[in-house]
Amino acid sequence: MTARQTLLIAFMGSGLLLAGAYAFQHLGGMAPCQMCIWQRYPHGIAVAVGALALTVRQKGLLVIGALAAATTSGIGFYHMGVEQGWWQGPSSCSAGAIDGISAEALLDQILAAPLVRCDEIPWQMFGLSMAGWNAVISLALVGFWLMALRRA
Repeated sequence: MTARQTLLIAFMGSGLLLAGAYAFQHLGGMAPCQMCIWQRYPHGIAVAVGALALTVRQKGLLVIGALAAATTSGIGFYHMGVEQGWWQGPSSCSAGAIDGISAEALLDQILAAPLVRCDEIPWQMFGLSMAGWNAVISLALVGFWLMALRRA
């Protein structure tokens, strides 16, 4: 496989994951949580960097693409851990304790809370949530970015 072919797999993989996320949202009616949105940004960067790397042929772009894929994979693994209850997620999108809070502050917190919580699993396949699949597939994409870099 050539450097160009591995680059195509790397950045088109991010494009397909991003398209899938938007399909789940707009066609499947599954609104994303805040951490789901965080996972989209690095994919967008990987797609843009990959398209640019096809024409500019700078090795540094391949490194940026690998870092973008690694970033979304890391966020995905973190999100999966929040969903599984392995660790606490950000207070902005996870359920938390309400001890020692006034009724007024609690109402403000409820009204400011996002519609979709990060610690709930809205969809899963073979025991992995969307965040888990993003983490695993994006980690594989890191490998393709690095193979493209090695072959460039």
